[in-house]
Amino acid sequence: MEIDPAFRRKEVDYATREPRGTIIVDPTEHFLYLVQDGGRAIRYGVGVGSEGFGWSGIAKVHDKQEWPDWYPTAELLDRRPEIVPHLRPLQSGMGMPGGPENPLGARALYLWQGKKDTLYRIHGTNEPWTIGTNVSSGCIRMQNEDAIELYNQVKVGTRVVVLPYAVNQSVAAGPGASG
Repeated sequence: MEIDPAFRRKEVDYATREPRGTIIVDPTEHFLYLVQDGGRAIRYGVGVGSEGFGWSGIAKVHDKQEWPDWYPTAELLDRRPEIVPHLRPLQSGMGMPGGPENPLGARALYLWQGKKDTLYRIHGTNEPWTIGTNVSSGCIRMQNEDAIELYNQVKVGTRVVVLPYAVNQSVAAGPGASG
């Protein structure tokens, strides 16, 4: 299945007070913006958390991983017991090794607030048809090729702003926001 063309990567006008290199996620519109100079941004379509699983706030990219291992939380395993047979012992506990079948996809950016892991990630997906929907357990999922492109452009320490769900984008981004 293909994703809706509206969610393909594109450079757009995007007025914000945030500096170049900041990542802004708008879960209401299902877009992630990588702020550029001159009121521009690279816009990526994303899948976001299902109702009750969204997160908003300001974080930093604490770590970046290629083909990351996935360690589902106990709460997720309670909700989705069919995952358990796919897990095996890995260096940090029971999980699924990185690779094309892994739900974190090709790349992952790990979001922390100070010294605390938020447990939220910006990551690729092996289910690209979910881009533009509220489907995840809170993480921000991207097409694998977009996740790779974003991974290559941002550094550890990058500021990430995840807007509250249903906030008017023009208010959150600043006067004149469009995209």
